[in-house]
Amino acid sequence: MAEICPVCGLPKELCVCEEIAREQQKIRIYSERRRYKKMVTIVEGIKDVDINELAKKLKMKCASGGTVKNGNIELQGDHMKKVKKALEEIGFDAEIR
Repeated sequence: MAEICPVCGLPKELCVCEEIAREQQKIRIYSERRRYKKMVTIVEGIKDVDINELAKKLKMKCASGGTVKNGNIELQGDHMKKVKKALEEIGFDAEIR
C-alpha cells in the first residue's frame, strides 16, 4: 500500500505539495558588498522546500561557493541573473531587487 501525503491526500508518488509551494512563493534576489569589497548574492523567501538541496543546485549552476544562513541562500559573487534564470527553470517565481 502506498503512503498517503497528509497535506494533499494523494499517494507520495503523485504528491504535488512541493510544486504548489514553489508557485506560491515570492523569492527575492539581491547582491550586497561584504568585507574586503566581496560581492555576495542573497536569495531569500524560500519556504517548504529542501533549502540545502536547492542551495547545492544553485552553487553548481553558478560555479561558486555558498552557504545557507537564517533561511537564506548566500552565494559568493554577483550571480543575480544566473540565479533568477535557474530558479525560474525549477518553477519558482523570482524577482531581482
